[in-house]
Amino acid sequence: MELVKSSRPNLVILDVEMPDMHVLEVIGAIREASPKTEVLVFTIHSFEELARRVLAAGAIGYVLKTDADSQLLSALDHVRHHQPFFTSKLDVRMSQDFIHHQRARAGTARQIVATTSPLTPREVEVVRLLANGKSNREVAVKLEVSTRTVESHRDHIMHKLNFSSFSQLVRFAVRTKLVEP
Repeated sequence: MELVKSSRPNLVILDVEMPDMHVLEVIGAIREASPKTEVLVFTIHSFEELARRVLAAGAIGYVLKTDADSQLLSALDHVRHHQPFFTSKLDVRMSQDFIHHQRARAGTARQIVATTSPLTPREVEVVRLLANGKSNREVAVKLEVSTRTVESHRDHIMHKLNFSSFSQLVRFAVRTKLVEP
């Protein structure tokens, strides 16, 4: 934590197993000490609930050590672009869960966003797609608009919500249940 406070790194890679503090406490302390520092969890634990808790605490990625040879570089690339990354084994399970519960959660998300956020329905749609890892170009294709329009929406959303990093936007989307962690 002293190094994080003094050097404010772009990225911290953590294992779930830590000797003095629980990983969720460490993530919270990092978020507080250096809000722009991204956190990637690198672990042997493939528990979906643990991954959700770690992401809800503020981590942007979760990679299994068994997937390191095939996915670690991709995870680092996602994090470098402030995009979330889930190890493929968890990604499939979490995606299936998301699809299964999408309708119920979409209703809840609309209620939360309507009462706690100044975002328009179109901005919510943009946030949802970006937070699910879509690029500006992919969002533009999906919404049938130009990439510049998506960038404009993103800039406007960031300004409205007073966010300085994309990771803050992703955490907002997770907190308000616009996306599944």
